Amino acid sequence: MALAEKLKNSFLKKKNILITGGTGSFGKFFLKKIIKLKLFKKIIIYSRDELKQYELSKDVGEVKNVRFLIGDVRDRERLIFATKNVDVIVHTAALKQVPASEYNPFECIKTNVIGTQNLIESAIQNKVEKIIALSTDKAALPINLYGASKLASDKLITAANNMVGNQNTTFSVVRYGNVLNSRGSLVPFLHELKNKKFDFFPLTHEKMTRFWITLDHATDFVLQSFLRMKGGEIFVPKIPSIRITDLMQCVKPGVKYKLIGIRPGEKIHELMCPADSAQSTIEFKKYFIILPSTSEKKIFKNLNYNGEKGKFVSEDFEYRSDTNTHFLSIKEIKNLLKKS
Repeated sequence: MALAEKLKNSFLKKKNILITGGTGSFGKFFLKKIIKLKLFKKIIIYSRDELKQYELSKDVGEVKNVRFLIGDVRDRERLIFATKNVDVIVHTAALKQVPASEYNPFECIKTNVIGTQNLIESAIQNKVEKIIALSTDKAALPINLYGASKLASDKLITAANNMVGNQNTTFSVVRYGNVLNSRGSLVPFLHELKNKKFDFFPLTHEKMTRFWITLDHATDFVLQSFLRMKGGEIFVPKIPSIRITDLMQCVKPGVKYKLIGIRPGEKIHELMCPADSAQSTIEFKKYFIILPSTSEKKIFKNLNYNGEKGKFVSEDFEYRSDTNTHFLSIKEIKNLLKKS
Protein backbone atom coordinates (compact mmCIF):
# COMPACT_ATOMS: atom_id res chain seq x y z
CA MET A 1 0.00 0.00 0.00
CA ALA A 2 1.33 3.45 -0.90
CA LEU A 3 2.32 5.72 1.97
CA ALA A 4 -0.37 8.28 1.09
CA GLU A 5 -3.07 5.60 1.40
CA LYS A 6 -1.70 4.39 4.73
CA LEU A 7 -1.66 7.93 6.07
CA LYS A 8 -5.27 8.62 5.05
CA ASN A 9 -6.45 5.99 7.51
CA SER A 10 -3.83 6.60 10.19
CA PHE A 11 -3.93 8.45 13.51
CA LEU A 12 -2.19 11.38 11.75
CA LYS A 13 -5.36 12.31 9.90
CA LYS A 14 -6.80 15.61 11.11
CA LYS A 15 -4.25 16.20 13.86
CA ASN A 16 -2.71 19.41 15.18
CA ILE A 17 0.97 19.22 14.20
CA LEU A 18 3.83 21.31 15.58
CA ILE A 19 7.20 21.51 13.80
CA THR A 20 10.04 23.02 15.83
CA GLY A 21 12.71 24.60 13.67
CA GLY A 22 10.04 24.57 11.00
CA THR A 23 11.75 27.05 8.67
CA GLY A 24 14.77 24.77 8.13
CA SER A 25 15.22 22.56 5.07
CA PHE A 26 13.40 19.57 6.54
CA GLY A 27 10.64 21.63 8.14
CA LYS A 28 9.79 23.45 4.91
CA PHE A 29 9.67 20.23 2.88
CA PHE A 30 7.68 18.41 5.57
CA LEU A 31 5.17 21.28 5.76
CA LYS A 32 4.57 21.21 2.01
CA LYS A 33 4.19 17.43 2.04
CA ILE A 34 1.55 17.29 4.76
CA ILE A 35 -0.32 20.18 3.12
CA LYS A 36 -0.34 18.20 -0.12
CA LEU A 37 -1.49 15.03 1.66
CA LYS A 38 -4.18 16.98 3.56
CA LEU A 39 -3.19 15.24 6.76
CA PHE A 40 -3.63 18.01 9.26
CA LYS A 41 -6.22 19.89 11.20
CA LYS A 42 -3.72 22.62 12.08
CA ILE A 43 0.01 23.07 11.48
CA ILE A 44 2.19 25.23 13.71
CA ILE A 45 5.62 26.35 12.54
CA TYR A 46 7.72 27.20 15.60
CA SER A 47 11.05 28.97 15.01
CA ARG A 48 13.14 32.01 15.91
CA ASP A 49 13.51 33.88 12.61
CA GLU A 50 10.55 36.02 11.58
CA LEU A 51 12.03 36.70 8.13
CA LYS A 52 12.28 33.00 7.33
CA GLN A 53 8.71 32.54 8.57
CA TYR A 54 7.54 35.36 6.32
CA GLU A 55 9.35 33.85 3.33
CA LEU A 56 7.92 30.40 4.04
CA SER A 57 4.39 31.77 4.39
CA LYS A 58 4.75 33.42 0.97
CA ASP A 59 6.14 30.19 -0.45
CA VAL A 60 3.24 27.98 0.68
CA GLY A 61 0.60 30.62 -0.04
CA GLU A 62 -2.75 31.02 1.65
CA VAL A 63 -3.35 27.70 3.39
CA LYS A 64 -6.06 27.49 6.01
CA ASN A 65 -4.93 26.65 9.56
CA VAL A 66 -1.19 27.05 9.05
CA ARG A 67 0.17 29.09 11.96
CA PHE A 68 3.57 30.69 12.48
CA LEU A 69 4.81 31.15 16.05
CA ILE A 70 7.98 33.04 16.89
CA GLY A 71 9.78 31.22 19.66
CA ASP A 72 12.93 29.46 20.79
CA VAL A 73 13.13 25.93 22.20
CA ARG A 74 15.28 27.44 24.97
CA ASP A 75 12.12 29.27 26.17
CA ARG A 76 10.19 26.68 28.18
CA GLU A 77 7.18 28.92 28.89
CA ARG A 78 6.79 29.75 25.20
CA LEU A 79 6.99 26.04 24.33
CA ILE A 80 4.32 25.19 26.89
CA PHE A 81 2.06 27.75 25.21
CA ALA A 82 2.94 26.51 21.70
CA THR A 83 2.19 22.85 22.50
CA LYS A 84 -1.31 23.41 23.89
CA ASN A 85 -3.86 21.27 22.02
CA VAL A 86 -1.06 19.80 19.86
CA ASP A 87 -1.29 16.11 18.97
CA VAL A 88 1.96 15.50 17.07
CA ILE A 89 5.41 17.13 17.26
CA VAL A 90 8.31 16.89 14.83
CA HIS A 91 11.33 18.25 16.70
CA THR A 92 13.90 19.52 14.19
CA ALA A 93 15.21 22.62 16.00
CA ALA A 94 18.96 22.40 16.61
CA LEU A 95 22.28 24.16 16.19
CA LYS A 96 23.85 21.93 13.53
CA GLN A 97 27.09 23.49 12.30
CA VAL A 98 30.05 21.57 13.73
CA PRO A 99 32.61 24.45 13.73
CA ALA A 100 30.11 26.90 15.23
CA SER A 101 29.23 24.42 17.98
CA GLU A 102 32.91 23.86 18.79
CA TYR A 103 33.46 27.61 19.11
CA ASN A 104 30.17 28.32 20.94
CA PRO A 105 29.72 25.22 23.11
CA PHE A 106 27.33 26.72 25.68
CA GLU A 107 24.97 27.91 22.94
CA CYS A 108 24.97 24.44 21.37
CA ILE A 109 24.06 22.84 24.71
CA LYS A 110 21.33 25.39 25.42
CA THR A 111 19.54 24.62 22.16
CA ASN A 112 20.25 20.95 21.52
CA VAL A 113 20.07 19.59 25.07
CA ILE A 114 18.17 22.04 27.26
CA GLY A 115 15.85 22.86 24.35
CA THR A 116 15.00 19.17 23.97
CA GLN A 117 14.35 18.87 27.71
CA ASN A 118 12.01 21.88 27.49
CA LEU A 119 10.17 20.22 24.62
CA ILE A 120 9.77 16.96 26.55
CA GLU A 121 8.37 18.69 29.63
CA SER A 122 6.00 20.80 27.52
CA ALA A 123 4.77 17.77 25.56
CA ILE A 124 4.10 15.77 28.73
CA GLN A 125 2.38 18.68 30.44
CA ASN A 126 0.07 19.22 27.45
CA LYS A 127 -0.46 15.49 26.79
CA VAL A 128 0.84 15.49 23.23
CA GLU A 129 0.29 12.05 21.65
CA LYS A 130 3.43 11.41 19.60
CA ILE A 131 6.79 13.15 19.33
CA ILE A 132 9.63 12.35 16.92
CA ALA A 133 12.97 14.12 17.26
CA LEU A 134 15.35 14.26 14.31
CA SER A 135 18.89 13.14 15.01
CA THR A 136 22.10 12.70 13.02
CA ASP A 137 24.75 10.12 12.25
CA LYS A 138 27.11 12.33 14.27
CA ALA A 139 25.29 11.24 17.46
CA ALA A 140 26.66 7.69 17.01
CA LEU A 141 30.01 7.54 18.83
CA PRO A 142 30.37 11.34 18.66
CA ILE A 143 33.76 13.03 18.34
CA ASN A 144 32.50 16.63 18.28
CA LEU A 145 30.27 18.71 20.53
CA TYR A 146 27.42 18.83 18.04
CA GLY A 147 27.32 15.02 17.91
CA ALA A 148 27.63 14.76 21.70
CA SER A 149 24.77 17.22 22.19
CA LYS A 150 22.58 15.25 19.77
CA LEU A 151 23.44 12.00 21.56
CA ALA A 152 22.33 13.64 24.81
CA SER A 153 19.16 14.82 23.06
CA ASP A 154 18.50 11.28 21.77
CA LYS A 155 18.95 9.88 25.29
CA LEU A 156 16.54 12.44 26.70
CA ILE A 157 13.90 11.64 24.07
CA THR A 158 14.11 7.85 24.41
CA ALA A 159 14.11 8.04 28.23
CA ALA A 160 11.16 10.47 28.24
CA ASN A 161 8.82 7.51 27.75
CA ASN A 162 9.57 6.50 31.35
CA MET A 163 8.20 9.79 32.67
CA VAL A 164 4.72 9.75 31.14
CA GLY A 165 3.13 7.22 33.49
CA ASN A 166 -0.24 6.03 32.16
CA GLN A 167 -0.48 9.04 29.85
CA ASN A 168 -0.82 8.34 26.12
CA THR A 169 2.38 10.15 25.11
CA THR A 170 5.23 8.48 23.23
CA PHE A 171 8.64 9.72 22.11
CA SER A 172 10.98 8.32 19.44
CA VAL A 173 14.00 9.39 17.37
CA VAL A 174 14.76 9.30 13.64
CA ARG A 175 18.48 9.25 12.76
CA TYR A 176 19.84 9.69 9.24
CA GLY A 177 22.84 11.04 7.33
CA ASN A 178 23.47 14.04 5.07
CA VAL A 179 20.48 15.52 3.27
CA LEU A 180 21.00 16.33 -0.39
CA ASN A 181 20.90 20.10 -1.04
CA SER A 182 19.95 21.01 2.53
CA ARG A 183 21.00 24.44 3.74
CA GLY A 184 24.71 24.55 4.59
CA SER A 185 25.41 21.13 3.05
CA LEU A 186 28.22 20.15 0.67
CA VAL A 187 26.41 20.25 -2.68
CA PRO A 188 25.41 23.97 -2.54
CA PHE A 189 28.95 24.78 -1.37
CA LEU A 190 30.50 22.93 -4.33
CA HIS A 191 28.15 24.63 -6.78
CA GLU A 192 29.15 27.99 -5.31
CA LEU A 193 32.81 27.18 -5.91
CA LYS A 194 31.99 26.03 -9.44
CA ASN A 195 30.08 29.22 -10.21
CA LYS A 196 33.00 31.28 -8.94
CA LYS A 197 35.24 29.28 -11.30
CA PHE A 198 37.61 27.95 -8.66
CA ASP A 199 40.43 25.87 -10.15
CA PHE A 200 40.13 23.20 -7.44
CA PHE A 201 37.80 21.87 -4.77
CA PRO A 202 39.06 21.55 -1.17
CA LEU A 203 39.09 17.91 -0.03
CA THR A 204 39.65 16.87 3.56
CA HIS A 205 40.43 13.20 2.84
CA GLU A 206 40.57 11.19 -0.39
CA LYS A 207 38.75 8.17 1.07
CA MET A 208 35.92 10.11 2.72
CA THR A 209 32.43 8.60 2.41
CA ARG A 210 29.01 9.82 3.50
CA PHE A 211 25.48 8.50 3.86
CA TRP A 212 23.08 10.39 1.60
CA ILE A 213 19.33 10.89 1.75
CA THR A 214 16.92 13.14 -0.16
CA LEU A 215 14.43 15.40 1.60
CA ASP A 216 11.61 13.43 0.03
CA HIS A 217 12.93 10.16 1.48
CA ALA A 218 13.64 11.77 4.87
CA THR A 219 10.13 13.22 5.25
CA ASP A 220 8.50 9.98 4.12
CA PHE A 221 10.59 8.04 6.62
CA VAL A 222 9.54 10.31 9.48
CA LEU A 223 5.87 9.88 8.55
CA GLN A 224 6.33 6.10 8.37
CA SER A 225 8.07 6.14 11.75
CA PHE A 226 5.04 7.86 13.30
CA LEU A 227 2.97 4.88 12.12
CA ARG A 228 5.49 2.34 13.47
CA MET A 229 6.64 3.84 16.76
CA LYS A 230 5.94 2.19 20.09
CA GLY A 231 8.07 4.62 22.08
CA GLY A 232 11.79 4.93 22.74
CA GLU A 233 13.17 3.60 19.45
CA ILE A 234 15.81 5.16 17.23
CA PHE A 235 14.70 4.59 13.62
CA VAL A 236 17.51 4.44 11.05
CA PRO A 237 16.68 4.23 7.31
CA LYS A 238 18.73 2.10 4.93
CA ILE A 239 20.18 4.70 2.60
CA PRO A 240 23.01 4.76 0.04
CA SER A 241 26.56 5.96 0.53
CA ILE A 242 28.64 8.18 -1.74
CA ARG A 243 32.34 8.86 -2.15
CA ILE A 244 33.05 12.57 -1.79
CA THR A 245 35.46 12.42 -4.75
CA ASP A 246 32.65 11.00 -6.91
CA LEU A 247 30.33 13.81 -5.84
CA MET A 248 32.91 16.43 -6.74
CA GLN A 249 33.36 14.91 -10.21
CA CYS A 250 29.59 15.03 -10.71
CA VAL A 251 29.42 18.72 -9.83
CA LYS A 252 32.45 19.63 -11.97
CA PRO A 253 33.85 16.84 -14.20
CA GLY A 254 37.65 16.74 -14.26
CA VAL A 255 38.01 19.03 -11.26
CA LYS A 256 41.25 18.90 -9.30
CA TYR A 257 41.38 18.54 -5.52
CA LYS A 258 43.49 20.23 -2.91
CA LEU A 259 43.90 18.20 0.27
CA ILE A 260 43.31 20.44 3.29
CA GLY A 261 43.20 17.80 6.04
CA ILE A 262 40.47 16.63 8.39
CA ARG A 263 38.70 19.49 10.13
CA PRO A 264 38.20 19.46 13.93
CA GLY A 265 35.38 17.09 14.85
CA GLU A 266 35.13 15.55 11.36
CA LYS A 267 35.03 11.81 10.62
CA ILE A 268 36.36 10.09 7.49
CA HIS A 269 33.34 7.76 7.45
CA GLU A 270 29.91 8.01 9.01
CA LEU A 271 28.29 5.65 11.47
CA MET A 272 24.59 5.25 12.24
CA CYS A 273 24.35 1.93 14.10
CA PRO A 274 27.44 1.39 16.30
CA ALA A 275 28.64 -2.10 17.27
CA ASP A 276 28.09 -1.27 20.94
CA SER A 277 24.34 -1.09 20.21
CA ALA A 278 24.22 -4.30 18.12
CA GLN A 279 22.55 -6.28 20.91
CA SER A 280 19.65 -3.80 20.75
CA THR A 281 19.50 -3.33 16.96
CA ILE A 282 16.77 -4.92 14.85
CA GLU A 283 16.98 -5.09 11.06
CA PHE A 284 13.99 -4.76 8.75
CA LYS A 285 13.85 -4.70 4.98
CA LYS A 286 14.24 -0.93 4.62
CA TYR A 287 15.37 0.28 8.03
CA PHE A 288 16.93 -0.52 11.41
CA ILE A 289 15.59 0.10 14.89
CA ILE A 290 17.82 0.62 17.92
CA LEU A 291 15.80 -0.31 20.98
CA PRO A 292 15.90 1.93 24.05
CA SER A 293 18.14 0.95 26.94
CA THR A 294 15.75 2.12 29.65
CA SER A 295 12.16 1.42 28.52
CA GLU A 296 10.12 -1.69 29.22
CA LYS A 297 11.32 -4.22 26.64
CA LYS A 298 8.12 -6.28 26.70
CA ILE A 299 6.45 -4.02 24.13
CA PHE A 300 9.22 -4.91 21.66
CA LYS A 301 9.15 -8.66 22.33
CA ASN A 302 7.63 -9.83 19.03
CA LEU A 303 9.80 -7.51 16.87
CA ASN A 304 6.72 -6.76 14.78
CA TYR A 305 6.18 -3.24 13.41
CA ASN A 306 2.95 -2.75 11.43
CA GLY A 307 3.16 -6.30 10.15
CA GLU A 308 6.88 -6.06 9.35
CA LYS A 309 8.89 -8.76 11.08
CA GLY A 310 12.44 -7.87 12.09
CA LYS A 311 15.44 -9.79 13.38
CA PHE A 312 18.35 -8.89 15.62
CA VAL A 313 21.64 -8.13 13.86
CA SER A 314 24.86 -10.02 14.54
CA GLU A 315 26.78 -9.11 17.69
CA ASP A 316 29.54 -7.28 15.78
CA PHE A 317 27.23 -5.44 13.35
CA GLU A 318 27.85 -1.80 12.43
CA TYR A 319 26.06 0.34 9.87
CA ARG A 320 28.85 2.48 8.36
CA SER A 321 29.07 4.59 5.23
CA ASP A 322 32.27 2.91 4.01
CA THR A 323 31.06 -0.70 4.46
CA ASN A 324 27.53 0.00 3.24
CA THR A 325 26.32 -2.51 0.63
CA HIS A 326 24.69 0.30 -1.40
CA PHE A 327 26.97 2.90 -2.99
CA LEU A 328 25.67 5.35 -5.58
CA SER A 329 27.45 5.32 -8.92
CA ILE A 330 28.53 8.57 -10.56
CA LYS A 331 25.59 8.23 -12.96
CA GLU A 332 23.14 7.80 -10.07
CA ILE A 333 24.59 10.80 -8.26
CA LYS A 334 24.24 12.93 -11.39
CA ASN A 335 20.60 11.87 -11.80
CA LEU A 336 19.82 12.83 -8.19
CA LEU A 337 21.52 16.18 -8.60
CA LYS A 338 19.47 16.89 -11.73
CA LYS A 339 16.22 16.02 -9.97
CA SER A 340 17.06 18.27 -7.04
